Amino acid sequence: MASFFQEIEVPNQKHFTDSPPFPAVLGPNSPLSPPSLAEFTSAIESQKPHLESLLHKTGAILFRGFPVSSAAEFDRVVDSFGYTDQPYLGGTASRTNVVGRVYTANDSPPDRKIPFHHEMTYAAEYPKKLFFFCEVAPGSGGETPLVLSHVVYERMRDKYPDFVERLEKEGMVSRRVMGEEDDPSSAIGRGWKSMFSTDDKLVAEQRAAELGVKLEWIGDGSMRRVIGPNQPIKHDKSRDRKIWFNGMVTSYTAFGDEVTFGSGDALPGDAVYHCLQIMEEESVAIPWQKGDVLFIDNLAVLHGRKHFTPPRRVLAALCK
Repeated sequence: MASFFQEIEVPNQKHFTDSPPFPAVLGPNSPLSPPSLAEFTSAIESQKPHLESLLHKTGAILFRGFPVSSAAEFDRVVDSFGYTDQPYLGGTASRTNVVGRVYTANDSPPDRKIPFHHEMTYAAEYPKKLFFFCEVAPGSGGETPLVLSHVVYERMRDKYPDFVERLEKEGMVSRRVMGEEDDPSSAIGRGWKSMFSTDDKLVAEQRAAELGVKLEWIGDGSMRRVIGPNQPIKHDKSRDRKIWFNGMVTSYTAFGDEVTFGSGDALPGDAVYHCLQIMEEESVAIPWQKGDVLFIDNLAVLHGRKHFTPPRRVLAALCK
């Protein structure tokens, strides 16, 4: 790594044989003389190949100790990477636009735990890069736990080979009933109108179809969102390995969705709950500090949110 950044170790990082710590943590090379925001963003621009190489090795990078204090400054940091924004069309999380490409990460109540997931696995075009920023550190809890998707796949394949083989062969279907209006009490509280930025059902259907999603209308104005059959296990070509790229555990264990094999047969509950246990066992949860910026490869890493005691304000940006 070039001299502007230095790799540091913090408690709770996970260590693998022949691999950098997960997640990687980068701080300024001269902590006694902190850089300015302009120096930080300039270093990102000039050293982007080094940062992307490290991200490819580790799946996630936590930038700590840099002068990022507001949503607008976080927006400048994300902009310095030069990625294209990913619209959050069709997403279910309750989010509020703050400035530019920056949104609140999830507006659901602090007592609601958000299970592990990749962002927008349902979409034909999902974000490749995720950024999170801690504007206000939690009173307690509120970590954003991370887990490597290929590790989850490998452990599930070893424990449930027939289940995994059937998933790869048939794919997976999930169904969720959603109302017209937002429900701020839920971690998946967006109604279909805000989800698809329209109150026209035909327009919503068209926009859903572009994502590979089917909508079925229910008499009271609600709709059933049908995803799949899609492939819940992908091949990460850049790393030549299979990954557990789906929302099965979140949908099945937390949100009451109907989740089945592509054939329509029910999933074995013991396998799904064991997958949740694997994710918990393999996860890393580093407590947030004000000013932290977390850079995630959405193809390599699942993330979630733990319960917290307010205050807490974590912002997010999604990129292609």
